[in-house]
Amino acid sequence: MSQAAAAQAAGTRELEILHDLNRNYLRAVEEADVKWFDENLSDDFLNSNPDGSIVDRAGFLAQIGKGSTVKNIVGSDIRIRLLGDFAFIHARTDYVKLADGTKGFGRYTDIWWNRGGRWLCVSAHVTRG
Repeated sequence: MSQAAAAQAAGTRELEILHDLNRNYLRAVEEADVKWFDENLSDDFLNSNPDGSIVDRAGFLAQIGKGSTVKNIVGSDIRIRLLGDFAFIHARTDYVKLADGTKGFGRYTDIWWNRGGRWLCVSAHVTRG
């Protein structure tokens, strides 16, 4: 296998891993899966919430543990950019609001860092329309 082909194959594997992490991130939000987040967030993780507030890792885990305010979260327009040891995931979400059953949408950007062969989310930014 040529060096270029090997690099492409490695990139394809990384993209598959990141797509899986992205799917599980959305699932974990909806299911309030604090354990999944505990295993996949960096120690220095920060999240920008739709209301403009920023929470650290502990604050985010507490927030997730309270349960989601939305259900039926579906990701679309998913764009993953690999830049060395970093990956940027930009996507749209569509969901149903638990409060009144209306449909909503938003966008998010998650930043992942490959530390020692393992991807950890270091930052997330969420907007809702």
